[in-house]
Amino acid sequence: MNELALIESWDQLEPILLPFLVRVGAAAVCGAVIGLERELKGKPAGFRTNILICLGSAIYMTVGLLLVRSSGTEFDPTRIAAQVVTGIGFLGAGCIIQAGGRVTGLTSAATIWVVASIGLVAGAGFPLLAFISSWMVVTTLAVLGALEKRYLDPTKSDDLVG
Repeated sequence: MNELALIESWDQLEPILLPFLVRVGAAAVCGAVIGLERELKGKPAGFRTNILICLGSAIYMTVGLLLVRSSGTEFDPTRIAAQVVTGIGFLGAGCIIQAGGRVTGLTSAATIWVVASIGLVAGAGFPLLAFISSWMVVTTLAVLGALEKRYLDPTKSDDLVG
């Protein structure tokens, strides 16, 4: 009879503990770096939010891969990743606000979306790619944000026309 164990044994846990800690640790660091940038800019989805999104995505992806390994049956871990994308889309939509002819929160929504993908990459076992992706996101948010404010500010373009 195949009984459901209430807790994993050390023999089961030992070979997967270090890879799990590396994956979720990388995700937490990546989420923290991106979240810190958002927090410093006073955005609603800041430090803790981005850590939790990235960490949660990594855990979901790791669980999917562990299920494949432990069950011995056909199982597609990308189905879990697809559900993460759907759930994150719902969270991101909550950040977008339209008022007075202006739409705000799109960058926060996009950040939530990309942080979840970084968590999936880390959870899939590619922490270096997660760090590279995080660097690209922070560069986009910080550097391109400053350039956008300086050169693409709509109030400055009105001054040029008028």
